[in-house]
Amino acid sequence: MNEQSNNPADQKLPLQGTGGARLAVLGGGESGVGAAYLAQQKGYDVFVSDFGAIPDKYKEQLQQWNIRFEEGGHTEAEILSAVEVVKSPGIPDKAPIVKKLIAAEIPVISEIEFAGRYTNAKMICITGSNGKTTTTSLTYHILKAAGLNVGLAGNIGKSFAYQVATENFEYYVLEISSFMLDNMYQFKADIGVLLNITPDHLDRYDYKMENYAASKFRITQNQTAADYFIYCADDAETLKVMEGKTIAAQQLPFSIEKTIETGAYLDNDNIVINIHQQHFQMSINELALQGKHNLYNSMASGIVAKVLELRNETMRESMGNFRNIEHRLEFVAKISGISFINDSKATNVNSTWYALESMSTPVVLILGGVDKGNDYSMLRELVKQKVKAIVCLGKDNKRIHDAFEDDTEIIVNTGSAAEAAQVAYHLAEKGDTVLLSPACASFDLFKNYEDRGRQFKDAVKEL
Repeated sequence: MNEQSNNPADQKLPLQGTGGARLAVLGGGESGVGAAYLAQQKGYDVFVSDFGAIPDKYKEQLQQWNIRFEEGGHTEAEILSAVEVVKSPGIPDKAPIVKKLIAAEIPVISEIEFAGRYTNAKMICITGSNGKTTTTSLTYHILKAAGLNVGLAGNIGKSFAYQVATENFEYYVLEISSFMLDNMYQFKADIGVLLNITPDHLDRYDYKMENYAASKFRITQNQTAADYFIYCADDAETLKVMEGKTIAAQQLPFSIEKTIETGAYLDNDNIVINIHQQHFQMSINELALQGKHNLYNSMASGIVAKVLELRNETMRESMGNFRNIEHRLEFVAKISGISFINDSKATNVNSTWYALESMSTPVVLILGGVDKGNDYSMLRELVKQKVKAIVCLGKDNKRIHDAFEDDTEIIVNTGSAAEAAQVAYHLAEKGDTVLLSPACASFDLFKNYEDRGRQFKDAVKEL
């Protein structure tokens, strides 16, 4: 999707008085059902349509709220009679029903775009190929600890639309994916954070990195000189796009490679943040999140906190006591001196690179699943340095064997989380870490990455 979208939503967004106009919602998951509830509250005639099956808990909610819905296919007449359609982020623009909507010039927007119309809360929006869930969670943790009236939404937790309908937050910390950004037009981030841009989901962007990067930069759209854009000054792809782009917001970079005058940088073993006479310093050894990539995440969250003029003591405490979210470098247990870490959310090679980079002990690495055309070459150096054995967890492991047969002596195939945990346990020794960081999607053996992570944790507890 190019930055200059030709979506009619750019030109003709309905105003808030709906007069019972039809609003269709595509997708009956967390995002879609939340949007449906908010739309009903605002007087729309709502219809929810899912090409697949709607999970029971969401069906029950729709029934309880008397919202009409269908699953297992789309009734086109119902959808094409809508004044506007809210599309769940997982549905690509090339889906036949979306193509028909675009041809009919019916605006197709995201849940975030829709819900943003009905709240005056300050929006802190975090995107990036890697680290966004961690950074979003940490930022929310800091703001909440500081006593702000803040909600957490987007790609994480309860849907933004549902919270707008039921809560009255003054701030939102939103984790925003490129798929969400693609269908956001009038929405504005008061504080936009772009952590990094690495190849991911390129199938949705005509396999062109520049299209994916342009999508990420929609985080800056509609920003004014009163807003803030926080970005990584060490990320080559980000800098490449910025060279040819005018950004209206105040720019606050962060770096671990160079000194930054206004923003954040690393000084010996201290994170330093300087913004408008606001100064903050903290030893990296006191941070809850360890590893090079997490320095970036902590810097980005710290800059947000300083923009909001939070007290240094609150920041220091929050950044030191934060517990990472489930399935993201989550400590599971220590058994016979072997640490087990669940990083099931690492569904691409880059995420696994970050996980390995943060390891300081020898690793037995559990890899594999549905390979999205992965290029494993970027992992080879870290595998040589840190990995003593690879345990494959997937139906087809040939590409992993081909990629790493020269770099590690032991590569074993397994067909379940329980088997993978047991084999890894036997290959590891006291002082080692067993790391589930698959670099692949989970759909060959599991419902999703959460299911994979939970099965792994259950299996570790059985050892």
